[in-house]
Amino acid sequence: MLSVFMYLPVGFVLFFTFIFGVIIGSFLNVYIYRLHTGKSLMGGSHCLSCGTPLRFYELFPLFSYLFLGGRCRTCQSIIPSRYFLVESLTGLLFMLAVFFATNTVDLILFWILVAVLVVIAVYDLYHMIIPDELVITLLALAMLREFYHLSTGSLLVSDFAFNIFFAFCGSLFLFMLWRMSGGKWIGFGDVKLVLPLGIFVGYAGVFSMMVLSFWIGAVIGLALLTFQHLQKRGQPHLRFLARELTIKSAVPFAPFLISGFLVAFFLEVDVVSLLTYVP
Repeated sequence: MLSVFMYLPVGFVLFFTFIFGVIIGSFLNVYIYRLHTGKSLMGGSHCLSCGTPLRFYELFPLFSYLFLGGRCRTCQSIIPSRYFLVESLTGLLFMLAVFFATNTVDLILFWILVAVLVVIAVYDLYHMIIPDELVITLLALAMLREFYHLSTGSLLVSDFAFNIFFAFCGSLFLFMLWRMSGGKWIGFGDVKLVLPLGIFVGYAGVFSMMVLSFWIGAVIGLALLTFQHLQKRGQPHLRFLARELTIKSAVPFAPFLISGFLVAFFLEVDVVSLLTYVP
């Protein structure tokens, strides 16, 4: 944790960091909904079903959703749970970043990184596409962090070169999968996304990030298929399954890739060590 926070109670720091992250998450929800729609980010919020403008007390992140019971006060239509989940996830990731940032510059970069990753993951889930401007933003952040650590002497030029090289290798691997499958196995947006994520995680973590992404994707995919099978046998319906899935269904890979990145980057999980561990 940053030394400037060491003089404050940990609970106090984490609470206000979470609240700050939740507020940012609320803005991200607006950005995700209005991205590439031509709508201004400055317009007032309203119910997506009946168009009723939201009152000030309905704009408080998390609390408004819980207070309204996840429904519009006017038409009683269901408010997408995405709003609650995005706000909660952003707050939790902002707290996580506090523990791993060693200086103020890193902390700010981590917060921006988390915000962009949340937008990419949710947008890809809904639209099966990764906007180029978000990937470019990540690449700019990654290079800015690399140059900052180079300037402070905490990163060697050789390590910087290795980071770039292995990030390209990770991107090349997904490019091969994309090319061989004609875009059926992987999207070209994922090919581009690996490059900035690989630079962030460094040459020592690119392999772990990639493997963890596929592991996470496999586990979640099998879990969804299992839940869907239970539904057909009369078990309680799972509302988040918008359509029937099969083993051949196309699913967005960016959320899995981002999850693998977060585990490798923040938790520093080394897949090679896990595979070669002998008790």
